[in-house]
Amino acid sequence: MESETIQVLLVDDDAGLRDLLRKFFQQRGIEFSVLHNATNIANRLALERPSIVVLDVMMPGVDGLTALRQLRDAGDTIPVIMLTSLAEDMDRVVGLEFGADDYLGKPFTPLELLARIRAVLRRHSGQPAPAVNGRQGIYRFGRFRLDVAARALFCDDKRIKLTGTNYALLEVLVTHPMETLSRAKLLDMLYGPDADITERGMDLAVWRLRRLLEEDPSQPCVIQTVRGVGYMFAPSDGGDGNEEPV
Repeated sequence: MESETIQVLLVDDDAGLRDLLRKFFQQRGIEFSVLHNATNIANRLALERPSIVVLDVMMPGVDGLTALRQLRDAGDTIPVIMLTSLAEDMDRVVGLEFGADDYLGKPFTPLELLARIRAVLRRHSGQPAPAVNGRQGIYRFGRFRLDVAARALFCDDKRIKLTGTNYALLEVLVTHPMETLSRAKLLDMLYGPDADITERGMDLAVWRLRRLLEEDPSQPCVIQTVRGVGYMFAPSDGGDGNEEPV
């Protein structure tokens, strides 16, 4: 697999998450290192300058928000994505005010984190978001519109709240219209081949997404089941779901 010129430093006390993300990123040729806590993050960055830091909020000792504030107070502008299991909007606001570049709530998929990392690094480099299949990443199906650049789903003009897993799965499906994707393939695309996620877990993720997209989730039309194989995204407008921006 072709490597990317990205170096990620993850600061998180969750050993399981560290191992999962390490495998996922290294399988994609992306350099990945870890810290178990934020106590010595400044010293680590003096020795190692990754492209981006992924920093957990809730850790024993020095928490992620305190570590971020200390970095910014010291004049360090390295890109930082915060991870949190907290649902409070105030924590997001505080993190962004302290200088976080983005926020990602747990649970999330490794694919979602990688997409956020790429987006933050593009912003820092001043590069525009890449086109999708030569277009700008606007997908329409039925009453829905998925804006890949904004990472947002709309039904008519109303924004639909998505979890990280909802969004990552929907983006995979929408960008592979009318293609049968096995459960194993979806798990690989979302989590990597060594993830400790069962195919039953994939079925549950699809069921949750169907509740947002289908008029009758028990009789799905948009995300169809291919018996004995997996799933297929079938745009209700009969097209490929991709549309030029207007």
